[in-house]
Amino acid sequence: MKPLLSKAHTQDLLHTLYSMAFLVEARDPYTGGHLWRVSQFSVRLALACDFTKQQAVIAGLGGFLHDLGKVGVPDSILNNKGKLSDAEYAVMKTHPELGAQVLQGHPLAPLAMDAVLGHHERIDGLGYPAGLTGGDMSNAAKIVSLADAFDAMTSTRPYRKGMALEAAVEQIATNLDTQFDRTFGLNFINLARSGELDGIIGHSDTGIPMHNCPMCGPVVVLHKHQKAGDAAYCRVCGNGFSVQKQHGELKLQPTGKLGTPHDLQANIDHDLLGRLLEEALPYLPVDSSNSGRSWLQRLRRWL
Repeated sequence: MKPLLSKAHTQDLLHTLYSMAFLVEARDPYTGGHLWRVSQFSVRLALACDFTKQQAVIAGLGGFLHDLGKVGVPDSILNNKGKLSDAEYAVMKTHPELGAQVLQGHPLAPLAMDAVLGHHERIDGLGYPAGLTGGDMSNAAKIVSLADAFDAMTSTRPYRKGMALEAAVEQIATNLDTQFDRTFGLNFINLARSGELDGIIGHSDTGIPMHNCPMCGPVVVLHKHQKAGDAAYCRVCGNGFSVQKQHGELKLQPTGKLGTPHDLQANIDHDLLGRLLEEALPYLPVDSSNSGRSWLQRLRRWL
């Protein structure tokens, strides 16, 4: 393994990983904020299981990067509003391995590889791509698989409304020791019922609730830098909205105006990206000594 370099170099490397993940999410207007929510759920779960802050941050990084491979899934499948055919589902199931290929060779790849490759594995061995059983799954994969499934259950899609929290919790409880690890699952259930996840469920960032376009359904994502009076647009139907602030939260008011191609382009939330870097960087190895390399080796054993 090559020596780990300066803090600035590590920050640049981490920036490339987050940027790649944002590009993947920008392709899918129906899942705005999914990566942030999965990352936040993963951090909370790791901490609830008494892992260190360092380990929790790495779990969160895996949660944010887990869907990297969807960059190679055709739009016709990724944005399908109905049930996928067997052939389409087979293509969708390639995304963990493709994500691993995208990540392969990146100096920080070991920090997220298990989550990217293993977030659709199952405890009973019926997952994909490798059909691993619980004993072969890493902690990172177990955590991110739970977080990913919970967000999928509680998020609204064009073809179905998101489950209520308690219904999603019951699904996790029903699938302990089959789809989900029992210890992680019970801790996640306690977190959800305690209310600790309420500020994450249905949000695309801290204090930013998700908004579904009332005309066609996709998520209209707002960002912290936006303020009352700003314009926002649905990237699918093009309808415009005025951003309003009510009770401390941003809301949308339809304007009846259609957006221009410039208005409808996907935007990377650089403010959020910067905050993610600030939160993660203190917990990553940043020197060129043997201590940096041994840190990564110890972390890999936990992952």
